[in-house]
Amino acid sequence: MTTVCVAGGTGQVGREVVRLALDAGLDVTVLSRRPPSEASPVHHDGARYFQADVTTGAGLAEALQGADVVIDCLEGRFGKARKNFADGGARLLAAAAGARVRRAVLLSIINCDKSDAAFYVSKARKERVYANSALETVVVRATQFHSLVAAVFQTGAKIRLIPVFKGARFQTISPSDVASELLSEALAAPSPERHRTRTIGGPDIRTMRELAEIWREAPGHAGRIVEVPLPGAMGKYLRNGLNLVPSQRTGTDTFESWLAKRENSL
Repeated sequence: MTTVCVAGGTGQVGREVVRLALDAGLDVTVLSRRPPSEASPVHHDGARYFQADVTTGAGLAEALQGADVVIDCLEGRFGKARKNFADGGARLLAAAAGARVRRAVLLSIINCDKSDAAFYVSKARKERVYANSALETVVVRATQFHSLVAAVFQTGAKIRLIPVFKGARFQTISPSDVASELLSEALAAPSPERHRTRTIGGPDIRTMRELAEIWREAPGHAGRIVEVPLPGAMGKYLRNGLNLVPSQRTGTDTFESWLAKRENSL
């Protein structure tokens, strides 16, 4: 039986990878700085959870023992975690090599190497660490998640305004669709190419205003849609369409269907 270790297996994508891997009958381990209790909604029965920290290396050897593949869904959005994001990837890969893991799969962001936004810069640095690894690696770059734009709308709606960024279009994708692709790459046959990069996107390309209108129609959502400029690195990234990949409409879960499932689960 294939053993899959999911780093960051309690995050929004990582826990979907864990769910799908268990459904496929795989042996699943999860490494996390704070493993969830059995009563936690992010805990999956059947997975084995290990406390480990990529910023120090503590617990990595134990978590990776016996794993065939590792899927890295760690986020590192803020502070120390972002500052040490690439170094943490190097520690994870070194521990994986020591445990004789055969492949590492990394979740990343579309065109992160073409943005000066701090989080995207950290993602690009980590990609370079993977490209120099002794292991076979696959980097899966995804477009932005449905939850990202929904969070922007939800924040503004607290004061009855739904912000949309001027000139922005999105090709949002669901975490479950991303998780499916990550697991597929982890289980694929060995590749003659040691280091590969794939880019995946959601099923639809829409303006942010169109997404806001869809969001506003969902139960419990209200507010006036207001167009605002987005300055800085992220504004430039979006205006240049670097978040889009029209040729790779990998996902099947649309913004509408994702919203409906989320509302039904509340």
